[in-house]
Amino acid sequence: MDTNGPDQSGHAHSWDLIRGLGLWSAAAIVVGDTIGTGIFLVTSDMARAVGTASLVFAAWIIGGLIVLFGAFCYAELGAAFPKAGGPYVYLTRGLGPLWGFLFGWMSSFLERPVAMATLAAGFLRFLGFLFPIVATPLFAYHLGRYEFTFTAAQPLAALVVIAVTAINYLSVRFGGAIQVLLTSMKIGTILVIVVVGVLFGKQHAIATASAVTTPGLGLLGWGTIGAVLTALVPAMWAYNGFNDLGDVGEEIQNPGKNIPLAIILGLLTVGGLYLLANVVYFRILPFAVIAQSQHVASDVVQTFAGTRGAAWLTVAMAISALGALHVVVLTGARIPYAMARDGVFFQFAKRIHPSFRTPSGSLIFLGSLAALLALSGTYEELYSLFVFAVWIFFALNAIALVRLRKIEPDLSRPYRAWGYPLTPLIFLAAAIALTANLWMIRPVRSSLGLLVILGGVPFFYRWRNSPGSLADGP
Repeated sequence: MDTNGPDQSGHAHSWDLIRGLGLWSAAAIVVGDTIGTGIFLVTSDMARAVGTASLVFAAWIIGGLIVLFGAFCYAELGAAFPKAGGPYVYLTRGLGPLWGFLFGWMSSFLERPVAMATLAAGFLRFLGFLFPIVATPLFAYHLGRYEFTFTAAQPLAALVVIAVTAINYLSVRFGGAIQVLLTSMKIGTILVIVVVGVLFGKQHAIATASAVTTPGLGLLGWGTIGAVLTALVPAMWAYNGFNDLGDVGEEIQNPGKNIPLAIILGLLTVGGLYLLANVVYFRILPFAVIAQSQHVASDVVQTFAGTRGAAWLTVAMAISALGALHVVVLTGARIPYAMARDGVFFQFAKRIHPSFRTPSGSLIFLGSLAALLALSGTYEELYSLFVFAVWIFFALNAIALVRLRKIEPDLSRPYRAWGYPLTPLIFLAAAIALTANLWMIRPVRSSLGLLVILGGVPFFYRWRNSPGSLADGP
C-alpha cells in the first residue's frame, strides 16, 4: 500500500486524503448508507416471496443477525486496517493480491455503480408516488423473453446520480456534515411512521395476515427455507451498508476506536428501526395489500394521515434515498482510488483534487458508469444483481478474517470480533447459502455478475506486472 498516506494522528501529505470524519460522521455513514430505500419498499417483495407475515419478520430478524455477525468481522478488519478501500485492503492482506483486486474490480464496475443506480431508481420510485407521470412508459421493446420499458424515471435517475456525485466532489468534510443532516432526517422519518402509526393508525386484524400464500411452504420444509432465502435478498439490500465504513478508513479520526463503535451501534440502531417499522406496516395494512403495494410505507401513512400526509412522508423517504446515495458515492470512490494508488487500476482514478482533497478521478468514473446503469434497469432488477455480487465477497472477507487470525496472530487488533470463531463462520455459511439460492432463482443476472468479476483477472496480471505496481500487498 502507499506509504505516503495519513498517519493515525490525522496528519496528511498535501496530495493525499485527510482524516476529516469524526465518530458522529462515521456513525451517520453507517446508518445513512444502510437506511436508504429498502425499508420503505421491500417488505412487499418479501411478503410475495414467503406468503405470511410471520415469515417476513423471520427474514428481517435472521437477516439482522447475519449482518450483525458480519459487522463484528468488518469492525475487526476495519480497526486493524484503517486504509482507503476497506475490503480491498483486507482481502489483499488476508487472502492475496488477486482476491483484493477482484473485490475492487467488482466494486468499481458492479457493486457501487449498481448501488448508485438502484438508489436513484428508488428515489424516482418515491417521486412516482407523488407524480405518477414519472412512471409513464415512453416506449418499450422486447429482447427474447425480456421486455424493456423506458420511462422518464430512468434519465431523471441518471441526473440524480450526476448531481450527488458532484456534491461529493466538493469536500469530504462537507460531505460528512451533509450525511449527519440527512441521516437525522431519515431516522426521524421512520420514527414518525412508527409513533404516529401506533397512536393514530387503525389496527388491522393479524388473523388475516396469511391472505396471500405461497404454494409448497411447509413448516421448516425446503419450500419454507427457499422462500425465506429468497426474502433475504431484498432484506439484505435493505441492510447493506454496515460494511462500507472501512472504505473511508483513511479519513476517519481515531479509527481503531471509532470504526468498530460506529459500525456496531449504527447497525443495531438500523435493525431496531426496521423491526418497528414492519410492526406498524402489518398492524395497519392487510397482508394481501402489503404484498401488492409498490409504496408500502407511503400506503401505510396514507391510511392515517391522508393523501397530504403521505405526500410529505414520501418526500422525506425520497430524501432518505438521496442520503444513502450520497454515502455510497462517498465510500465507493475510495476503492478505485486505493487500487489506482497501488498501480492496479486505471491511473486517472488516483487523482486527488488539489483544492477539495477528494478522489476526483474515481468520482467521475463511478458517477459516469452509474448514470449509464440508471438508464438500463428497474429497482428490483438492479438490487438482485447487487446482492449476488456483494455477498460473494462477504464470504471471502469472513475467510480472510479467520486466516489472518492464524497467519498474523500478533497483528494489532484494536477490536476483536465478538463470538469468534462462531460468528464469522455463521456469517460465511449464510453468505454462501444466499448467493447459491440467488443463483438458482436468477441464473442469468447472477451469471452476468460472475462474468464481470472474472473479467478482472487478465487486467490484474497486466497491471501487476507494470512498473510501480504495489500489488504484492499492503
